[in-house]
Formats: sequence, structure tokens, C-alpha cells
Amino acid sequence: MNPIKFEFKKEILPLAILALSLVASFYFYAHFPAEVVGHWNFEGVPDGMTSRGFASFGIFGILAGIYLLFLFLPMLDPKRERYAEFAGIYSKFRTAILLILFIVHLASGLYNLGYPIKIGLVVPISIGGLFVFLGNYMGKLKQNWFVGIKTPWTISSENVWNKTHRFGGRAFVIFGVIMIITPFLPKAAALPLFAAGIALLVFGTFIYSYIIFKKEQKKKLAEPIV
Repeated sequence: MNPIKFEFKKEILPLAILALSLVASFYFYAHFPAEVVGHWNFEGVPDGMTSRGFASFGIFGILAGIYLLFLFLPMLDPKRERYAEFAGIYSKFRTAILLILFIVHLASGLYNLGYPIKIGLVVPISIGGLFVFLGNYMGKLKQNWFVGIKTPWTISSENVWNKTHRFGGRAFVIFGVIMIITPFLPKAAALPLFAAGIALLVFGTFIYSYIIFKKEQKKKLAEPIV
């Protein structure tokens, strides 16, 4: 049984995004040439081609997969009962991810139709905004196996989970801001700043959770045995 109660009104926006993405996919397929740009480099310059079919329907397939994944993950989680405690946040995460990917879908499709879309601006700003949004809610996630920052120490201790996610939320916001500003910086500054943001996001949260766990264990050992 799904611990998050299904309510159709909460599904309207995600389903609308999927429907619009599917309509856009068919439109793009009808108007794309046989091959279109499928990849852009760090500076937003095209550097790879792909087929009309993949460019048209690839992101829609990802969107549909994400929607279904978010729908069924709570039922597979051994800690499924915790999802009811952050059901609203879980729904916001899903909708935000779908919306940003839809924006990327539209931007890349319109670019390939000849519209003057600056992919080097639209994509990092959109994804950066997503990280800022997610970061503001990260600290409200409750301990589970699928959503959030999973390390051996966050899974082992709810206290470590909570503190790591508060730290991780700030790291997400910082990385999001970095993503938003990098398109406006020279490459010599943008690349190191982006790398620093990745390091904070990945290694920073990992190391922080370990430090908090060791402190917690040390405190437990220092407590008198009654």
C-alpha cells in the first residue's frame, strides 16, 4: 500500500506537464530534420547531434519515468511509513523536477527549430533554480531509503540524517546560485567555481555526515551507564 494517499487534484499539475511535453514532442517530431543538435558544451555551444526521434521524445520518456518512479518509490521503501510526514515536500520535489525538465525540453526543441534560444543561459539558470528550490526544503525530508542524502551515517542515525540534510540544503542553494551565475562569468572563473560547487555538494555532505556521526558516537560513549 502506498503511504502517500493518492489525490487527483495533486496530480493535475504533474499530469499537465506530461501532457504538454507529449504535445511538444509530437510537434517537434513533425518539424525537425532527420538530425538535430542533441548536446551542448559547458558554454552552450552545440557539440553533438542526435536523431529526430530521440530529440523529440527522449525527455518526455524521462519525464514519464520520473513521474512513475515518484509514484511507486514509497511502496518499495522499508521506511515507507515516514513518507506521510513529508508527503507535501515529496510532491513539490516531483513537480519541480518535471517542470524544469519540461523547460529544458522546450528550450532545446525551439533551438532546433531555429528560434534564438540561448541554451547556455536557459539550462543552467533553470537547473540552478531547481537546486535552490530543492535546497530550501531539503531539511524537511524525513529518514528514508530513496529521497535525500544517503550515506552510511545518515541511514544509521536520524539525528545525523536531520543535521546532514540541513547542511545539504544550504549546499544545494549555494550550488544552485553558482549554476545561475556561471553563464555570466568568464570560463576561467566559471569552471573552477562550478567544480567547487560539485565538491561541496558531493564530498562536503558526505564528510559532514561522517563528522556528525563520529561526534554522536563519542557523546554516547561519554554518557554514564545507568
